[in-house]
Parts: sequence; structure tokens; C-alpha cells
Amino acid sequence: MTIDAQHFDIALIGSGSANSFPGPEFAGRSIVQIDRGVGPAHVFGGTCLNLGCIPTKMLVHTADLAHAPAESARFGVTSALRHVDWPAIRDRIFGRLDAISTGGEQYRADHVDNQNLTLLRGTARFTGPRALAVTLADGTEQHITANTIVIGAGSRPAFPPIDGIDQARAHTSDTIMRIPELPSSLAILGSGVVAVEMAHIFASLGVEVTLIARSERVLRQADADVSERLTRVLDERLHLITGMTTTSVRRDSEGVLLRGTRDGAEVEVRAQELLVATGRISNADLLDVDAAGIDTHPDGRIVVDPYQRVLGGGEVLEGIWALGDVSSAHQLKHVANHEQKTVRHNVLHPGSMLRSDTMPIPSGVFTDPQVAWVGMDERAATAHAEASGRQIRVARQDYAGIAYGWALEDTDGFAKIIVDAETTEILGAHIIGVEATTLIQLLIQAMSTGQTARDIATTQYWIHPAMPELIENALLQVTD
Repeated sequence: MTIDAQHFDIALIGSGSANSFPGPEFAGRSIVQIDRGVGPAHVFGGTCLNLGCIPTKMLVHTADLAHAPAESARFGVTSALRHVDWPAIRDRIFGRLDAISTGGEQYRADHVDNQNLTLLRGTARFTGPRALAVTLADGTEQHITANTIVIGAGSRPAFPPIDGIDQARAHTSDTIMRIPELPSSLAILGSGVVAVEMAHIFASLGVEVTLIARSERVLRQADADVSERLTRVLDERLHLITGMTTTSVRRDSEGVLLRGTRDGAEVEVRAQELLVATGRISNADLLDVDAAGIDTHPDGRIVVDPYQRVLGGGEVLEGIWALGDVSSAHQLKHVANHEQKTVRHNVLHPGSMLRSDTMPIPSGVFTDPQVAWVGMDERAATAHAEASGRQIRVARQDYAGIAYGWALEDTDGFAKIIVDAETTEILGAHIIGVEATTLIQLLIQAMSTGQTARDIATTQYWIHPAMPELIENALLQVTD
């Protein structure tokens, strides 16, 4: 059955960051919001709310509490983790988040604020420039045309091409947080952000974790020194296998069996459950973007210009915009939110459009220890300086070298700051250790507002003895 086409001023695809697009400024325009949902249950509200940033951080905090007793003895305190109530942990998180998701969908569907908005729950695909077909849950198809189309369709977990992996009933970040009970053992395939965060979570809750990295280091997108330090710390805490190429996965009555090679030798890893955390792919392929003449990158992402306008044949496709994971190389919620604000402004103010690429993009990883960075790593900064005929200075300050670091007994954490040797412009900053994701904000702010290391090192009080002294001491090294 086919439902007749309907025209709207704006068609909005997605309910993650794109869900913030509608508002009173668009009261005079008709909007259709199309959302297929995320995860196996196709829930409303995007990945961050339901499957990503928020539930994982709620789990990370729980994991931090669970891991604390293991670290207590060196502080003269005897404590132990006596019990982990996984259903209570899981239900506390999703009992709250599911209600937000359901309430958000009801608000869009029924609230008086959305009288100009039609919500369609289904999967959209392009049938031509600014023309869409939406397959609804009941199998019917709604055809849509619109003057403006905003694509915020997000991304989904990727599966590597390994023999048997499709039949092994492996978990991804979409499903692992809702499992009915904790497994006795968990193999994690991958070594990036999701992999190291989940390794911390489940190891802290008493699961025997094996982290399988194809490369020799985990979190290779971080600065090499940080990546090497995190690799060492995780190797001491859980079963870390680096340099393994996984060739097959099989599920049997005992769980999951992974086979592969490492240093030319055959390797087998057995665990009760398997989590695949080897990256994410853009949902652009689900939208049949070729039908609209939309350009895509080799990895499938939609091509946009700095104003978030979609390109086709290398030229701007009038009236089509994209934001977030569907188009961005940075799969980060704060990036998607900023791009959404940029699109919103540019649709409302076409005569004074803004760019989305004017600020340095920070990253944070909530494993243990935390990792955060912004700007160039040392290798990139060195290459940049050589190409421009300039020099850099690199500071490294250990947590163990500040008073609060003594209180923490932290012998692993450090901050690394890279600056232009002459101007002390901050080119990059990298932190591994307690509250790294908070401490990095001092340097994000400086880089975003044009302040140099010299500007901020000695022109303000730094509370003693507090964690920001880590940053102060590093800055002083490159401004003396």
C-alpha cells in the first residue's frame, strides 16, 4: 500500500542531535520529523541518550565505585567489593533513560508546541533531490517532498569481516548494557574508545575481561605517549592481547571461541560472551543517498562543506544539510550538537551563515585512567612545525609531581602540552589520569579563545593544592 505524497517546508531525519532543531522560530513552517530509532528496539532519542554517552557514563561511575576497594589498601583502608547487583545497576540507568526517550517521543507527537510538526516513525530513503519515501512500522510507505532536508541519521556499530561473526550472536554497544545478567567472562574485540571504556566497566564489576587489539597499542587515536601508558596500565589490570588478527568466531555450548594469529602463531580466546567494538559506520547507506546525487566519503559518510551543506558532484545541493555521525569524521555528541546549532542558524539566517569548523575539537575517554586530548599530538605538531619552519616546545607534567597527585598516589598519570616555541600558542594538549576529561577544559578554553600558554600560566591564581596545578606546572615549563 502506498500513501500519497505530502509536501513540507522542512524534513528532519533523526532524533539525536537533530531533535533539537525544531523550535518556536519555525512556527510558521511545516516540519516532518522522520525517525527509525536506534538499537534493536528502535527507540526514539538517538544513540547518545539510549545507547552511548549517557548510559555508558552512568555505568562508568558505578564501575569507578566498584573498582575503588581494589585500590584502597595502599591508602591504609581495608575494604572489599562484596556484591554486584547487575539488574539493579542496569535498571537504575534505563529506568531513567527509557522514560526520557518515551517522553521525548510523546512530546514530539502530541504536545501543543509541535502543532506544526508531524512525527513519522520509520526508515527514510531518498527517491530524488529533496524527495523521500518513508517505510513505516506497519509496512506502508509515505512519500515526502520538502524545501529543506536536514539529515541527522547518525551511525551504527560496524562488524569486521571475520568468518562466523554474523552467526556468533556477538554483542555491540547497542546491546551489551541491557544483558539480563553479567557473564563470567567477556572478550572485547577492538581497542578504541568503546572497547577501553567497556573493559573498565565490566572488569570493575567482576567480569574476567580479555581485550583483543589488532595493533600493538590501545587507543591509537590518542598521542603515542598516552596510548602507550594506557596500554601498560590495562595490561596490568586485565587480560590484554595485542597484535592479534582474529580470523574466525564460533559460538558453542560453552560460549564464544575466537581464533586468530599473533606473531605468526595460532591463538585461541574463549569467553562466555563477545563484545564487538571495532568502530561505527554512518547510516547514510540506509538513506539511499545516491538517489539524491549526494556525495559520500570512502567510509560512507555524507560529504558536507564547512557550513554543513550537503555536496553532490562537488557542488552544494541546495536545501540539503547534514550533521553529526552521518557526515562527521568526529563521532562525538558535542560535535553533533554544535553542527546542529550551525545548521539551525544557517537555515534561519541564509544571509549570514556560520561555519562549524572554527574551534578545536576535544575528545574524552572514560576508562580508568581517564584520557582526554585536544589539538595536535606531538608527531603532528612536529610535522606542522617542520613544514612551516617553526619550532615547538613540549611539556610533560606527572601527577606524581603535584601535591594532589601525592594524595592520589598516582604514578601513571601525566599531562602533555605542546606549544609554538616562539608565541607559546597552544597546539595540543593530552592528559591521562584522574579527571582528565575535566582538566582538559582549561586548555580547550584557551585554545578556543586565542589565549596562549603565556597568557594563562601566570596571570591567574591556581588553587593549591588542587588538580589544576597539573596544568599550571606544565604551562610553566613551556613559558619560562
